Amino acid sequence: MLDKTMTFSLGDDKEREMKQILTTVYDALREKGYNPVNQLVGYMLSEDPTYITTHNNARSLIRRIDRDELLRVLVRSYLND
Repeated sequence: MLDKTMTFSLGDDKEREMKQILTTVYDALREKGYNPVNQLVGYMLSEDPTYITTHNNARSLIRRIDRDELLRVLVRSYLND
């Protein structure tokens, strides 16, 4: 029974963490009066962290997400809906 290869994926957990981080960053931007979508797009295009507020540690959080991975997940999600 233990001689078979078991596979598992961390993809769902990673995507869940990305969603939680994006939600927290979105909320922090909104609380500070910014347009969260515009600020997040600016960050994703440039990877310049100054697009993201430091409020509620949002800037540190967003830097934990790999930008290429985030874009891949967003495009896949958009096309699957």
